[in-house]
Amino acid sequence: MKYLLIFLLVLVIFVASVTLGAHNDQVVTFNYLVAQGEYPVSTLLATLFGAGFVLGWIICGLFYLRTRIALGRAERKIKRLELQLEAPVEPAPLPAVSKE
Repeated sequence: MKYLLIFLLVLVIFVASVTLGAHNDQVVTFNYLVAQGEYPVSTLLATLFGAGFVLGWIICGLFYLRTRIALGRAERKIKRLELQLEAPVEPAPLPAVSKE
């Protein structure tokens, strides 16, 4: 259900951006780090939205991957500790006492 709501929110934002872009046919000058270009507002809006969406998914994916790796390590450590608890503990041999 949560994913459906997130998908619907993204879809609404995308539709709104396409609608706004379709009604704005004017050309704007966009300065970026290495150059400058003139683009229609609709193209610029769609491109920047798509780039932000992809970048957000990559960042979230990296955090998810890091969390899954940490969870796997923790589960292996728990399993190893449980096996140590189940293993019978042999008593240490008593030192031999010589009677003199």
